[in-house]
Amino acid sequence: MEYNLDKGCHSVYSLQFHLIFCVKYRKKVLTGRVSERLKELTTEIANHFGITIIEQETDSDHIHILFSSKPAIKISSFVNSLKAVTSRKLKIEFPELSKHLWTNKFWSPSYFISTTGQVKLADLKRYVENQQLK
Repeated sequence: MEYNLDKGCHSVYSLQFHLIFCVKYRKKVLTGRVSERLKELTTEIANHFGITIIEQETDSDHIHILFSSKPAIKISSFVNSLKAVTSRKLKIEFPELSKHLWTNKFWSPSYFISTTGQVKLADLKRYVENQQLK
């Protein structure tokens, strides 16, 4: 079992996440320049938090972001900042978006996040089980 490891002052870690959030009412507005600007903004915000974007891509009504984080980062604060800042900036930079959204909200209030692994859960479980002293 081999990990891509990151190191802190007193820790060694490997933390990757898959995040998805959707445009309010699933409106298909993440196209062209809006999509590109969204990806630029998410990278800027991630850098501010000390988070590394591994990969990101939009569909017309949602975004997928794979990222790695440090253990000290509060993930919910990062996600809330992502949604708040991108919403505010996209609405300012692309005022035409307001005609597609019925309220002042850009993003749906919910999101999906999961941890990702570099090994299969079954392999990790087997590894831990075999640590028992015999």
